[in-house]
Amino acid sequence: MTQASESATDFGRRAVPQGPLRRALRAFIHFFSYHLFLKRKRRRSTRAAGFRLTIGPTVFHPRVFLTSEFFAGFIDRLDLKGKRVADVGTGTGILALAAARAGASEVVAIDINPNAVEVAAENARANGLAERVRAVRSDLLSGVPVEPKFDVIISNPPLFPEEPRDIADRAWHCGPDYRDIMALFDQARERLTGDGVMYVLLSSDCDLKALGTLMQRAGFDVRLVEDRSIMIESFLIYELRQRPS
Repeated sequence: MTQASESATDFGRRAVPQGPLRRALRAFIHFFSYHLFLKRKRRRSTRAAGFRLTIGPTVFHPRVFLTSEFFAGFIDRLDLKGKRVADVGTGTGILALAAARAGASEVVAIDINPNAVEVAAENARANGLAERVRAVRSDLLSGVPVEPKFDVIISNPPLFPEEPRDIADRAWHCGPDYRDIMALFDQARERLTGDGVMYVLLSSDCDLKALGTLMQRAGFDVRLVEDRSIMIESFLIYELRQRPS
């Protein structure tokens, strides 16, 4: 799906109203996911999006949480040949690996969680992509130099504006008023080439209007390029391009 540039009204229209029953359902899903998957202490292995993946403790599980494979499938259709790519909030590294498979010459896989950085590097080696995928620990892009710039930045950030309990919960919650990802779009604009592009995956259950405002304030024109409904919510991939001066 391809749409024209989004307005504040467009973002608000795509959001799902968060009534008491909806909030209760989201709280139940989070409780189940946090205790059964995010807080587990053992390493696990899986296959997702065609990759062999190790999942470390506190790291987002790409088979359980469906956004990762959906986003990886979208990345597979991009022409990234010879491009420099950053994956912000890499988790297992699945999206960074997809970018390398799509032709990227260099991918920086970024995460604040040291367990994620460790397994992302391990998964790059296990899938024969270590020469092109480098894992880096950083709070968003703050620890990544402004130069050289990236052609593409991809991110599937935490989407719900509540205080995270711990490092594991930062895969789900990003602080009140989107505190922990508020700087993401400004940092991305500083690190993109002039014709660079950012792709961000959001949920219809998050505050799309607030996040859309952050994107537009950072100087991006935003358009919806992919969406998928899974009955209880929709996954939305937005393309961000720098607004002409």
